[in-house]
Amino acid sequence: MSVGRRDFLRLAGLAALAAGGVASTATACARTPSAPPSTGKADYTLRIGTGRVELASDTTISTATYNGQFPGPLLRFAEGRPVVVDVYNDTNTPEQLHWHGQRVPAEVDGAAEEGTPFIPAHGMRRVSFVPGPAGFRFYHTHVPAGNDLSAGFFSGQVGPVYIEPKNNPGAYDQEVFLVLKEFKPTLSTAGDVPAGFLAGAAVPELKDMGEKAMADSLARGMPHGYEVGYDAFAINGRKLGSGEPIKVQTAQRVLFHVLNASATENRGLALPGHVFQVVALDGNPVPKPTTVPVLWLGTGERVSAIVEMTHPGVWVLGDLADDDRANGMGTVVEYAGQTGQPQWVAPGPFQWDYRAFTLPNASAPPPDHMIDMLIEKQNAADKGFNVWTINKIPFAMATNEPVIQIERDKRYRLRFRNATDDIHPMHLHRHIFEVTNIAGTPTAGLRKDVVMLGGYQTMDVDFVSDQPGLSLLHCHAQLHMDHGFMTLLRCV
Repeated sequence: MSVGRRDFLRLAGLAALAAGGVASTATACARTPSAPPSTGKADYTLRIGTGRVELASDTTISTATYNGQFPGPLLRFAEGRPVVVDVYNDTNTPEQLHWHGQRVPAEVDGAAEEGTPFIPAHGMRRVSFVPGPAGFRFYHTHVPAGNDLSAGFFSGQVGPVYIEPKNNPGAYDQEVFLVLKEFKPTLSTAGDVPAGFLAGAAVPELKDMGEKAMADSLARGMPHGYEVGYDAFAINGRKLGSGEPIKVQTAQRVLFHVLNASATENRGLALPGHVFQVVALDGNPVPKPTTVPVLWLGTGERVSAIVEMTHPGVWVLGDLADDDRANGMGTVVEYAGQTGQPQWVAPGPFQWDYRAFTLPNASAPPPDHMIDMLIEKQNAADKGFNVWTINKIPFAMATNEPVIQIERDKRYRLRFRNATDDIHPMHLHRHIFEVTNIAGTPTAGLRKDVVMLGGYQTMDVDFVSDQPGLSLLHCHAQLHMDHGFMTLLRCV
């Protein structure tokens, strides 16, 4: 999805820009200063349905999508301007549509655990809300998949959202949205996923605890728990070499908005001969914009980064994993006037470190309350699937428990202690949190809604409990959240 900013402004009109309006690539209907009445026409319409998506001439998959396409349409909202969205469900299964990264009421958020009504099978639901905060958000299904690898986030139900800020400097020439996604999943017991890309030291006590639990399980004759592998990979629904290239000109500043829409995988992305100036994470401006050679994203994370186009050629913007890139996880960047086969050059060693984007020599204010969360894995404990616990308890979907009671308008610190070797992308619904400690280092200023918790590492995140009702906290890996890795916070 490539939108030239000059073209966008020309098409939208300066009057619309001054009024805070935007041109939508998802619908042609006119925008008004306020949401229409409930009986009027919606600003946007989304339809959930099953269809075929051609990733390449030799690869077509069947999956559930929004509006018959993958990814779903880019929705552009204006910060603070109410919107109305009609969601139709043309499938045989009740659905949820989650407005990831937005501060919306629980009945709108799109999580049954919080009390959001389902979109009924062959029915529809109208939702209205005030978009915010500004920045790169997204929408996706939020139903359990269990052992059905065609359901939940394994499906094609995902689409980008951009909430235009009230004041947008627009210091770039072209804006490109990239949605990374794997298809054709299969279960395996292949073992661990490489995790050395994430900076930070392991805590010896947590490592000893996790390794002992795994050794005891294997000694009892248990197999390794299921993991998920994939056979097809795509960016914006097209395998590398199958879609239109991203066309750029020398000296352009291109703003890339990258979403990792994987159900389970972390992703590393590089563009040979170029570097990324990270300006926002999860749609939130970073305190210290920093230049990096590789973008790393856990599932559900977003990165917004500017690339200076100063190295003419035809390049592969692709995943660091050679097999995944060869099977489609990449796209082509083509400079004007350049021809030839797209080139890939692997970057040098690099570790992703959130601390690089935080305020230097700063610490967050003390919290009013702290909640300790010990994360453990019960290997292959549920018919071959791993069971995940927080403070020894897996989440029970039948009863929606456990629930942690919190007080309104207090600052809470969640202390994550990971006694597993997995990286967990931790997501808190309906809030933006501040990362206040990373692997033992106090930090301040970095605001996110998903953050990768390293294997055998610790991390603190702070949030203000200003959203009444229930908010879901979980690992964003579908396989983990379906098997215990969730809890609810109830703000009263």
